[in-house]
Amino acid sequence: MKVLDEVGCDFEYDMQLGGIAALEATGSPLPDATLASFQRTGVALKGPLTTPVGEGFRSINVQIRKHFDLYANVRPALTLVPGGRYEDVDIVVVRENTEGLYIGVEHWIPVAGDPKAAAESLMIITRHGSERIVRFAFEYAVAHNRQRVTLVHKANILKYTQGLFLDVGREIAAEYEGRVAFDDRIVDAAAMSLVLDPSNSDVLVMENMFGDILSDLTAGLIGGLGLAPAANLGTTHAMFEAVHGSAADIAGKGIANPTALLLAACMMLDHLEMSEEARRIRNVVQVLVADKSVRTRDLGGSATTQEFTDALLGALV
Repeated sequence: MKVLDEVGCDFEYDMQLGGIAALEATGSPLPDATLASFQRTGVALKGPLTTPVGEGFRSINVQIRKHFDLYANVRPALTLVPGGRYEDVDIVVVRENTEGLYIGVEHWIPVAGDPKAAAESLMIITRHGSERIVRFAFEYAVAHNRQRVTLVHKANILKYTQGLFLDVGREIAAEYEGRVAFDDRIVDAAAMSLVLDPSNSDVLVMENMFGDILSDLTAGLIGGLGLAPAANLGTTHAMFEAVHGSAADIAGKGIANPTALLLAACMMLDHLEMSEEARRIRNVVQVLVADKSVRTRDLGGSATTQEFTDALLGALV
């Protein structure tokens, strides 16, 4: 927020709670006031929210995406730290955000008196959901002068759900022939290709869970989740966030890397047609991240969150 103020963003913030903090304060992990605020503003900059593992309430991130139909999750991975394992990585993962296994249709199957003898989850893929996310990926490629869209799938095994996604992808790709190249990769082969040579990937489009996994992988190619932003986009609302989770083990210690959330804020500025302000922040972030003296611990440095922020604010003046 200090950085946004420094570049002249005259925003009025409506602070709302979510996740465990909201549950403790209001009795609900996703209060009506939070939903009402986002409904009114149409834009949200969201901090990481903790989701209990294996029990408790479902992911608030997923609930918000489904509630506002934020169907397109855009997660760019761009090299910022020189001298890493890979150079010049520039990949965008476009993830379908509302369907697949994350739709949350699951139940227990009782057997021989054991009420939890087995569990079943349904992967739901629709033609409508597949069409709009693949078309989004191609339109993104056109708008950002990208060369190729790769559809990632597991249609060799999941012939109905993933097969539908692949079939729709090929249909949409035909409409962009001559403008944007297209290919498809099985998800395990796609993961190997990313690790062997990231330069073989440009825009990747996939269903929900594969997108969640491979976007973390692409973040690893550029130095980690501390550098990975995300946008969740629908037809009327947009939410911006860091790809990383809440990292409860370091919360309150003042050592977290703020870069991912800063870059997410830049994506928000682009969405709000404030690209000059976004450009200023990105340029300074790139310079600072390359400077070993002000790197945070996740990048091998010793700077605190505040020290990094102070350096960034000083460079913006």
